This record gives sequence, C-alpha cells and structure tokens, in this order.
Amino acid sequence: MRAYSLSHLSDPELIRSLISEVAHERGATAVVLAHIAEADARRLYVPAGYPSMHAYCVHEQHMSEDAAYRRITAARVARRFPAIFDAVADGRLHLTALILLSPCLTTENAADLLAAAAHRTKAGIEELLAQRFPRTEAMGLVVALPAADGELAPERVEIRESVPAGQLAPERVPCLSKVTPVAPERFDLHLTIGQSMQDKLRYAQELLGHALPSGDLAQVLDRALDSLIKDLEKRKFATTRRPRRSMRPGTNPRHIPAHVKRAVWARDGGQCTFVSESGYRCQARKLIEFDHVEPVARGGTATVAGIRLRCRAHNQYGAECAFGAGFMQEKRDAARRAAEVRRREAEAGVRASEVARRRQEEARVAAEELIAPLRSLGFSAAEARSAAVLCEAIPDAPLEHRVRRALTYFRLPRGSVTVRPGAATC
Repeated sequence: MRAYSLSHLSDPELIRSLISEVAHERGATAVVLAHIAEADARRLYVPAGYPSMHAYCVHEQHMSEDAAYRRITAARVARRFPAIFDAVADGRLHLTALILLSPCLTTENAADLLAAAAHRTKAGIEELLAQRFPRTEAMGLVVALPAADGELAPERVEIRESVPAGQLAPERVPCLSKVTPVAPERFDLHLTIGQSMQDKLRYAQELLGHALPSGDLAQVLDRALDSLIKDLEKRKFATTRRPRRSMRPGTNPRHIPAHVKRAVWARDGGQCTFVSESGYRCQARKLIEFDHVEPVARGGTATVAGIRLRCRAHNQYGAECAFGAGFMQEKRDAARRAAEVRRREAEAGVRASEVARRRQEEARVAAEELIAPLRSLGFSAAEARSAAVLCEAIPDAPLEHRVRRALTYFRLPRGSVTVRPGAATC
C-alpha cells in the first residue's frame, strides 16, 4: 500500500516530487482524453450497456457528472485538433481552457488560438476570447442542447448569443433550473421563468382558488404534472382507464397496436431492455422506443413477445448488429439528406409565400392609389374599385400609366375622357 504521508521529505525534495507528480498527472490526463475520444468515436459505451459516453463515464468509470462532462468535451475537441493532446501533456492547456475554446476553434484559427491561449488562466482565456470574439451584453436567445448520442451532463445547458458564428464568444452559463435535495424526500427547485409561464401559473392559481385557496406553487405544479404525465403516457404507450383491444388487422407491418404498447411498457418497466455481455442492463428511461425483437424486414411482428423497449442508442446498435454498421450509416445519411431537402423545400415555400403575400399587398396599395383619380373623373366608388383591379398586375408602373389602364375597364376611346357633370377635373 502506497504511503501518503510526506512529512519525512525535506522542502526541496517535496517541491521536486510535486513538480514530478504534476507533470505525470498532465501526461496521464492526455492519455485518458485520448482513450475517451477513441471510445466515444467507436461508441463502445453502447455494447457496454450505456446510452451515452457521459453515462458510461459516470456509472462505469465512477466519475462525477462534472468531471465526465469536462473530459468528454475536452476529448472531442482534442480529437478534432490532435495538437491539443501534447498541449495538455506538457501543461500548456488545461481542461477548463479546452471547454472555453472548443466553440471557437476552427481549422483556420486553431493553431493561432491554441498558441495564444497557452499557459493562460481561465480569466486570461476569457479575456482573450472577448477580444477576438466580441459579443453583445444582451442575454442569448439560442439554447443549444447536446445531441442524443453524444449526451453530456443532462443538467448543463449552454446559452449562446444569437449572432453570426464568426462573432460568437462561448460562455458556459449555469443551468437556469436546478433541483437540490435539502432533506429526506424534500427538494429545493430553482428556476427562471418567462412572462408567459408566469401568466399561466397565476391563471392556474386563480382557477384553483376554491380547491387550493393558498395558491401554493408546489401543489399547483404537482397537479399540473399529474395532468401532463397522464397526457404523455396516453401518447407514448396508449395508457387508458378503459383499454380496448382492436381486432382489426393492420396493413402496416411497422404499426404497433395500442394494447401491445401498454403490455410491453408495463412488462419492461419503461426502461431500455438492453443487457451487456457482463449482465449490465441499460438504465436509460428517456428517448425510449418500441423495437421489434426480429426486424420487420426479416418477418418480425408487432406482438407482445415480438416487441421490446430500447433506448435510441441501443435501438440503432441492434439494427447495426442485424444489418451491418455500414448499411445503417448509409440509411441514416440518406434520411438526413432527405430531411435537409424537405427543410430547404419548406424554407423555399415560406419564402415564396412571403413574396407572394408582399406582392399582393403592393398590388392592393397600388390599386387603392387609383381610387381618388378615378373618383375625380366622376366614377362611383364601386366603379373605381372595379377598374383599379385591372392594374394589380402592374403595381410598379407610373400612376398615369395605371390610370390609363384602369380606364379601359369602361371601354372608353383612348385619349378621350367624358367628365360627368359636377366632377372635378384632373
């Protein structure tokens, strides 16, 4: 057993030993980051029974949530820019520096930015980033959440400025909501809410005025969550007080009947059923999906015995085991491309409808401009409006040209206008 009492060392020996151990720790940290980066890239946490690298580091490697977050973030940025490993090993960069720098690092600026950040403190790096990536003082409006496969600390959210990427300065902001245990079965909830939620809370308190005169927010939220959970359970696995079994056979082989969903959810306890070779069952309870034990393409059926619960990561892993990782990657890439095409088409449709709406408005305004000149020629308001419709297709034409076009509605000879008695002349 290693002795940790160092009282026998002289001052110079203690300092030399401290320098040596710190250098060793930096080198070991770089090696750990390299291992995390490679394991994360290979998604080895999935066959081990975990839905994310963060869950693997926390539950298998027994890191704290924050330590896992910091190391995974640093490992990913170091994998993108391998020079970081050496910078960590020789002490030029620390983990906090990598977390601050990661949102700003690009292929073009990586070498210069890493060199400028060497041996800087956290405050020094924040000052460096403020100089190179100035930001406004307004609170950011864009909230970036971690992707499902690369999920990090679930309680950590980054809020960034809604400004062009080139002007964005990274800033890790403490989570806006937090649940902290304060006593046995008692928790303190702290969160920041907007005006809309404040209005809803106040309205709910008013509606519960007779049943809950105190308007206690904890009881209001408890009732609200009961209602929300009931609705989500109904949508997620078709829970109902009076279940009915449909006897009509479905035509879609991928359709899962409601009674099957209810039975499978109850049997599996709402938890991923994947079990690793070591016997560890995945603990994931979010991003849960109904999965065919035997793939539909191979004749799988939607029965209680033929359906199981899997988290998204293990659902995809099962498909890769059945059809091959390359095949599934091609399918996912094709789905992404199709989604991107649909997104662009939707954006183009929105732009086209906006342009059409704007043109219609311009045409309406241009037509309205003709009413007064036509009325001054003695025509009634109804006649003037009907004639002005002819000019909606040429809203950018000069007013005189549009008036001449409108007069064709009355089939008058060009160049001759009969002014009615009492009408003003142009």
